Amino acid sequence: MTRLFGASPALVRVDLSIRRGEAVVLRGPNGAGKSTLLRVVATALSSTYGGGSVLGFDLATEREEIRRRCELLTHRTRLYEELTARENLELFVRLLGLPAARVDDALERVALADAAGERVRAFSAGMRQKVAVARALVRDPELLLLDEPTTGLDDAARTVVERLVLDAAAAGHTVMIATHHPVAPELGARVVTMRDGAVEAAG
Repeated sequence: MTRLFGASPALVRVDLSIRRGEAVVLRGPNGAGKSTLLRVVATALSSTYGGGSVLGFDLATEREEIRRRCELLTHRTRLYEELTARENLELFVRLLGLPAARVDDALERVALADAAGERVRAFSAGMRQKVAVARALVRDPELLLLDEPTTGLDDAARTVVERLVLDAAAAGHTVMIATHHPVAPELGARVVTMRDGAVEAAG
């Protein structure tokens, strides 16, 4: 697939196959196309030329089916700052029709149970990312897309993100991570190198 922004190519004839249940790390310098690729896979962007499938669904004609099954997590957490951590998750599960019981379990898993009643506006960057991780845990997506998820985080918050990847892999879900940071070897991820919008090496 190819994605243009105006006349500038962001993705150039990207051809990448990922097995269900596989963890893949996208590596490369700024402008390599990593974030754009994740957004196309998540249907937040469309390809300009070419197509593909995600979880067996066509990227052009079955976008809603893909969205129901994937979660895109970035360092921009998309949280409501005037709500508490718990209220953010409760709103999320109501919108998706998920069991309310998942909220407390997810907050416990990211070590935020004690701060669940505090407003997000008072949280550090690491705590906000933990809430975003909890939201992904509540969703339990078949495909987890992580775009620079540990940028600016301390070691504790980075460990929470890595735990999310391990849990997803253990559940047989597929994970794609775009990052500049070293990835823990225990994640068992395949490295895909990108440069100038193209895949240089697919591991």
